Amino acid sequence: MGEARGTTRQRVYDELRRRIVTLQYPPKAAISEKDLAGELGVSRTPVRESLLKLREEGFVQVFPQMGTFVSHVDIDRVSLAQFIREAIECTALAGFVQTDESTAHLDALHENLAAQHRVAADGGDLAEFFQLDEAFHLELLKLTDHESAWPVVAAEKGHLDRARQFGLVIHPIEHLIEQHQGVIDGVESGELGQAVTVLRQHLREILIDLAKVRDQNPEIFDSLQLRPVRRLVTTLEPR
Repeated sequence: MGEARGTTRQRVYDELRRRIVTLQYPPKAAISEKDLAGELGVSRTPVRESLLKLREEGFVQVFPQMGTFVSHVDIDRVSLAQFIREAIECTALAGFVQTDESTAHLDALHENLAAQHRVAADGGDLAEFFQLDEAFHLELLKLTDHESAWPVVAAEKGHLDRARQFGLVIHPIEHLIEQHQGVIDGVESGELGQAVTVLRQHLREILIDLAKVRDQNPEIFDSLQLRPVRRLVTTLEPR
């Protein structure tokens, strides 16, 4: 039997969201419902339903009689997601208590940092570094026994992650690695206040980077700059 409808829809949604967040589909990119259905080997229904959900989440815009396009970067959504992430991660770290499991998590964090250094030494593959950064922050929540908060963070930070992709282009990853190291140093030395300060500064880097990116590329932040072209897309059609 083939995939259940709900499973197919979730798979299509996850793939489309991944492409938007990782900038495979950058702001203003046209999305063809027909082409996607053919590429993913599904009917147009789960593609249509996924695009409607992504529209509700602010990732795409639908222009009647024109088509569907990836949304601009919404500064307000990015700022809100950053606020939520900072509140959760910094609060969790501030309440860290040493346990028998802490050593294993600290070892995992050191292994992650070593991998980050290897990426930097090899020329800085941004996609690989992004994944390591994600794993690092998840491991921090595991260290503080707040892993269950990660789905909340992940659900809120899609817009933030898209902005981070732009930020990594202009931000030396060596500096981010130094901040990661500073967080771990603070934890291991018992200076939790310092560790939280470094973590907070680290999580706020994106707001600084975003201001720079916006100065250089204002069109990706301005919804008024989105000018759809009819011939590039297949228009969403009602069932």
